[in-house]
Amino acid sequence: MHVKKGDTVVVVSGKDRGKIGKIMLAVPKDNRVVVEGVNMITKHRKPQGPTKPGGILKYEGPINVSKVMMYCPKDKMGVRVSTRIEKDGSKTRVCKKCGEVLDK
Repeated sequence: MHVKKGDTVVVVSGKDRGKIGKIMLAVPKDNRVVVEGVNMITKHRKPQGPTKPGGILKYEGPINVSKVMMYCPKDKMGVRVSTRIEKDGSKTRVCKKCGEVLDK
């Protein structure tokens, strides 16, 4: 996957197109990610005793990783990502458009 937990991404397709958020959970096995504030699901829950009251719960659902792009703060848009190998042998992700290092 080209993204990981904690990355800032922009949604490029679907009902939430254009929204920007952080990845809260990545599931590489299913090629899905959970993005903060995107694909909100509403669930009506019955009360289950005095400790668990009922109500309407809202939470983020997973979306396919192909619907998100890394967000470059310098370009202020979604960009493709390239991998650059540093002199010490470590890999860093860089923006294909401007060369900005996206791994902080």
